[in-house]
Amino acid sequence: MIRLEDVHKSYGDNEVLKGINLHVKEGEKVVIIGPSGSGKSTLVRLMNCLEEPTSGRVFIHTHELTKKNRAFINKMHSAMVFQQFNLYPNMTVLDNLILGPTKLKKVPKDEAIETAMVYLKKVGLQDKAGAYPQNLSGGQQQRIAIARALTMKNRVILFDEPTSALDPEMVQEVLDVIINLSHEKNFTMVIVTHEMGFAKQVADRVLFVDGGIILEEGTPQHFFENPQNERTKEFLSKIIR
Repeated sequence: MIRLEDVHKSYGDNEVLKGINLHVKEGEKVVIIGPSGSGKSTLVRLMNCLEEPTSGRVFIHTHELTKKNRAFINKMHSAMVFQQFNLYPNMTVLDNLILGPTKLKKVPKDEAIETAMVYLKKVGLQDKAGAYPQNLSGGQQQRIAIARALTMKNRVILFDEPTSALDPEMVQEVLDVIINLSHEKNFTMVIVTHEMGFAKQVADRVLFVDGGIILEEGTPQHFFENPQNERTKEFLSKIIR
């Protein structure tokens, strides 16, 4: 479903990614962890054409991601949930959710509303359809952002540290929504997170990225119980007590 071939990404003299090769299978849930500045967010942004590789190639399904076909990829194949919620403050929750389907996919408004209500119920916020984002908590806004991604009915959902901007007491409500989604086989998910317990629950495979390189990957059991790379062991020892 997602394929990266020898991907490098530089910003001036700073090489952020240094030859990434990665294949994410259809329906797979992949979690990316690593220290700040390791290239995690850049890696996932490349999967949605928000960044272009300096060299190498990125594919979603059979389509190569380039600026030329970015709109097609976003319309048909992938959606992204960001650290910040990026909801339109002057629009109700429902209007935020139906904007993409009606404008990008030309879905009839009645059908878009019906779909939006289904996904609002899935994230437990069907009663907030008429509310405005500024009247919701951060956790509620992020759950709305997840519902918005789902309304596009794309097969790939990318999460870039979806709980990093939340107060601690709001984190679990967002994680619970993603955990429930992870049980659905029709979604391919790539998630950047610092939440290790969450990673154990949702991941089919965990990647450890540091210095722009995938240093280790494996099942959650392998990764958290028997890591092989010394840098992985050092990282985990500092964040798991």
